[in-house]
Amino acid sequence: MKKLGKIFFQGLLVFVPIVGTIALVSWLLITVDSLVPLDVPFLGVGLVLASIFLCGLLANNYVGRKIFEMLEKALKTVPVVKIVYTSLKDLLGAFVGQDRSFDKPVMVRVTDELRVFGFVTCSRFDDSRLAGHVAVYLPQSYNFAGNLLIVPETKVEPVDADSAQFMAFIVSGGVATMSAARTAIDSRVPALRKGR
Repeated sequence: MKKLGKIFFQGLLVFVPIVGTIALVSWLLITVDSLVPLDVPFLGVGLVLASIFLCGLLANNYVGRKIFEMLEKALKTVPVVKIVYTSLKDLLGAFVGQDRSFDKPVMVRVTDELRVFGFVTCSRFDDSRLAGHVAVYLPQSYNFAGNLLIVPETKVEPVDADSAQFMAFIVSGGVATMSAARTAIDSRVPALRKGR
Protein backbone atom coordinates (compact mmCIF):
# COMPACT_ATOMS: atom_id res chain seq x y z
CA MET A 1 0.00 0.00 0.00
CA LYS A 2 2.87 2.37 0.80
CA LYS A 3 4.39 1.81 -2.64
CA LEU A 4 1.02 2.28 -4.35
CA GLY A 5 0.46 5.49 -2.36
CA LYS A 6 3.91 6.79 -3.30
CA ILE A 7 3.27 6.06 -7.00
CA PHE A 8 -0.13 7.78 -6.77
CA PHE A 9 1.30 10.94 -5.19
CA GLN A 10 4.15 11.06 -7.72
CA GLY A 11 1.52 10.86 -10.45
CA LEU A 12 -0.44 13.61 -8.73
CA LEU A 13 2.64 15.88 -8.70
CA VAL A 14 2.98 15.42 -12.46
CA PHE A 15 -0.71 15.32 -13.40
CA VAL A 16 -2.10 18.36 -11.53
CA PRO A 17 0.39 21.00 -12.80
CA ILE A 18 0.13 19.76 -16.41
CA VAL A 19 -3.67 19.50 -16.46
CA GLY A 20 -4.06 22.73 -14.47
CA THR A 21 -1.83 24.63 -16.91
CA ILE A 22 -3.63 23.18 -19.95
CA ALA A 23 -7.04 24.01 -18.42
CA LEU A 24 -6.02 27.59 -17.55
CA VAL A 25 -4.46 28.28 -20.96
CA SER A 26 -7.47 26.70 -22.73
CA TRP A 27 -9.90 28.79 -20.69
CA LEU A 28 -7.90 31.95 -21.46
CA LEU A 29 -7.75 31.18 -25.21
CA ILE A 30 -11.48 30.33 -25.37
CA THR A 31 -12.37 33.51 -23.44
CA VAL A 32 -10.22 35.73 -25.67
CA ASP A 33 -11.46 33.95 -28.80
CA SER A 34 -15.09 34.49 -27.79
CA LEU A 35 -14.55 38.28 -27.97
CA VAL A 36 -14.94 38.01 -31.76
CA PRO A 37 -18.43 36.79 -32.77
CA LEU A 38 -17.16 35.11 -35.98
CA ASP A 39 -16.80 31.32 -36.07
CA VAL A 40 -13.10 31.32 -37.04
CA PRO A 41 -10.81 29.37 -34.67
CA PHE A 42 -8.27 31.55 -32.83
CA LEU A 43 -9.36 34.72 -34.66
CA GLY A 44 -9.90 36.48 -31.31
CA VAL A 45 -6.42 35.47 -30.09
CA GLY A 46 -4.87 36.64 -33.37
CA LEU A 47 -6.67 39.99 -33.17
CA VAL A 48 -5.59 40.53 -29.54
CA LEU A 49 -1.95 39.74 -30.42
CA ALA A 50 -2.13 42.02 -33.48
CA SER A 51 -3.67 44.81 -31.36
CA ILE A 52 -0.89 44.49 -28.76
CA PHE A 53 1.74 44.65 -31.51
CA LEU A 54 0.01 47.67 -33.09
CA CYS A 55 -0.07 49.46 -29.72
CA GLY A 56 3.67 48.74 -29.37
CA LEU A 57 4.33 50.23 -32.81
CA LEU A 58 2.29 53.32 -31.98
CA ALA A 59 3.97 53.74 -28.59
CA ASN A 60 7.37 53.79 -30.33
CA ASN A 61 6.68 56.92 -32.39
CA TYR A 62 5.98 60.53 -31.45
CA VAL A 63 2.37 60.76 -32.72
CA GLY A 64 1.39 57.45 -31.08
CA ARG A 65 2.93 58.50 -27.74
CA LYS A 66 0.97 61.78 -27.82
CA ILE A 67 -2.28 59.87 -28.53
CA PHE A 68 -1.64 57.49 -25.62
CA GLU A 69 -0.75 60.41 -23.33
CA MET A 70 -4.07 62.11 -24.15
CA LEU A 71 -5.96 58.82 -23.62
CA GLU A 72 -4.16 58.25 -20.31
CA LYS A 73 -4.97 61.79 -19.18
CA ALA A 74 -8.66 61.20 -20.00
CA LEU A 75 -8.70 57.86 -18.14
CA LYS A 76 -7.15 59.48 -15.07
CA THR A 77 -9.99 62.02 -14.81
CA VAL A 78 -12.66 59.35 -14.14
CA PRO A 79 -12.50 58.39 -10.42
CA VAL A 80 -13.00 54.58 -10.46
CA VAL A 81 -11.38 54.10 -13.86
CA LYS A 82 -8.32 56.00 -12.64
CA ILE A 83 -7.75 53.53 -9.78
CA VAL A 84 -8.13 50.47 -12.03
CA TYR A 85 -6.00 51.91 -14.83
CA THR A 86 -3.12 53.14 -12.67
CA SER A 87 -3.08 49.92 -10.61
CA LEU A 88 -2.91 47.72 -13.73
CA LYS A 89 -0.32 49.96 -15.37
CA ASP A 90 1.90 50.04 -12.26
CA LEU A 91 1.59 46.26 -11.75
CA LEU A 92 2.50 45.48 -15.36
CA GLY A 93 5.23 48.13 -15.36
CA ALA A 94 6.78 46.50 -12.29
CA PHE A 95 7.63 43.42 -14.35
CA VAL A 96 8.19 44.69 -17.92
CA GLY A 97 9.40 47.85 -19.63
CA GLN A 98 12.21 50.27 -18.94
CA ASP A 99 11.02 51.37 -15.47
CA ARG A 100 10.69 47.93 -13.88
CA SER A 101 10.22 48.05 -10.10
CA PHE A 102 11.09 44.42 -9.40
CA ASP A 103 14.62 44.50 -10.79
CA LYS A 104 16.56 44.91 -7.52
CA PRO A 105 16.41 41.61 -5.60
CA VAL A 106 17.61 41.97 -2.01
CA MET A 107 17.90 40.19 1.30
CA VAL A 108 16.73 42.10 4.40
CA ARG A 109 18.45 41.33 7.71
CA VAL A 110 15.62 41.06 10.27
CA THR A 111 17.77 39.71 13.13
CA ASP A 112 21.32 38.35 13.33
CA GLU A 113 20.08 34.96 12.12
CA LEU A 114 16.89 35.74 10.17
CA ARG A 115 16.75 37.09 6.58
CA VAL A 116 13.85 37.72 4.19
CA PHE A 117 13.87 38.09 0.41
CA GLY A 118 12.28 41.02 -1.41
CA PHE A 119 12.71 43.78 -3.97
CA VAL A 120 13.79 47.38 -3.42
CA THR A 121 11.02 49.43 -5.02
CA CYS A 122 12.01 52.90 -3.77
CA SER A 123 15.50 53.95 -2.73
CA ARG A 124 14.88 57.65 -2.01
CA PHE A 125 12.17 59.49 -0.08
CA ASP A 126 11.40 63.20 -0.03
CA ASP A 127 10.51 63.07 3.67
CA SER A 128 13.70 63.84 5.66
CA ARG A 129 12.59 61.44 8.44
CA LEU A 130 13.05 58.57 5.96
CA ALA A 131 16.60 59.51 4.98
CA GLY A 132 18.79 56.40 4.82
CA HIS A 133 15.75 54.12 4.42
CA VAL A 134 14.50 52.14 1.42
CA ALA A 135 11.14 50.56 0.54
CA VAL A 136 11.32 46.78 0.19
CA TYR A 137 8.41 44.79 -1.20
CA LEU A 138 8.17 41.26 0.20
CA PRO A 139 6.08 38.97 -2.05
CA GLN A 140 4.25 36.18 -0.24
CA SER A 141 4.61 32.49 -1.12
CA TYR A 142 1.69 30.91 -3.02
CA ASN A 143 -0.13 34.22 -2.99
CA PHE A 144 -0.50 37.40 -5.07
CA ALA A 145 -0.19 39.55 -1.97
CA GLY A 146 2.86 40.95 -0.24
CA ASN A 147 4.08 43.43 2.35
CA LEU A 148 5.90 46.71 1.96
CA LEU A 149 8.57 47.44 4.56
CA ILE A 150 10.49 50.66 5.08
CA VAL A 151 13.88 49.57 6.41
CA PRO A 152 17.27 51.18 7.02
CA GLU A 153 19.49 50.83 3.96
CA THR A 154 22.18 49.23 6.15
CA LYS A 155 19.93 46.19 6.72
CA VAL A 156 19.55 45.51 2.99
CA GLU A 157 21.99 43.39 0.98
CA PRO A 158 21.70 42.98 -2.81
CA VAL A 159 21.27 39.43 -4.13
CA ASP A 160 22.97 38.48 -7.38
CA ALA A 161 20.03 36.74 -9.05
CA ASP A 162 17.77 37.06 -12.07
CA SER A 163 14.62 38.99 -11.00
CA ALA A 164 12.15 36.53 -12.57
CA GLN A 165 13.93 33.52 -11.07
CA PHE A 166 14.13 35.31 -7.72
CA MET A 167 10.38 36.07 -7.75
CA ALA A 168 9.56 32.46 -8.71
CA PHE A 169 11.74 31.23 -5.83
CA ILE A 170 9.85 33.41 -3.31
CA VAL A 171 6.35 32.73 -4.65
CA SER A 172 7.00 28.96 -4.79
CA GLY A 173 8.03 28.95 -1.12
CA GLY A 174 11.64 28.14 -2.01
CA VAL A 175 10.75 25.14 -4.19
CA ALA A 176 11.65 26.72 -7.55
CA THR A 177 15.28 26.73 -8.63
CA MET A 178 17.35 29.80 -7.86
CA SER A 179 21.08 29.22 -7.99
CA ALA A 180 22.15 32.23 -5.94
CA ALA A 181 20.00 31.40 -2.90
CA ARG A 182 20.51 27.64 -3.04
CA THR A 183 24.29 28.00 -3.30
CA ALA A 184 24.39 30.35 -0.30
CA ILE A 185 22.21 28.07 1.83
CA ASP A 186 23.91 24.81 0.79
CA SER A 187 27.42 26.07 1.48
CA ARG A 188 26.55 27.26 5.01
CA VAL A 189 24.19 24.51 6.14
CA PRO A 190 25.56 21.03 5.27
CA ALA A 191 22.45 19.28 6.65
CA LEU A 192 20.27 20.95 4.00
CA ARG A 193 22.62 19.86 1.22
CA LYS A 194 21.63 16.20 1.63
CA GLY A 195 17.95 16.86 1.11
CA ARG A 196 18.40 18.87 -2.10
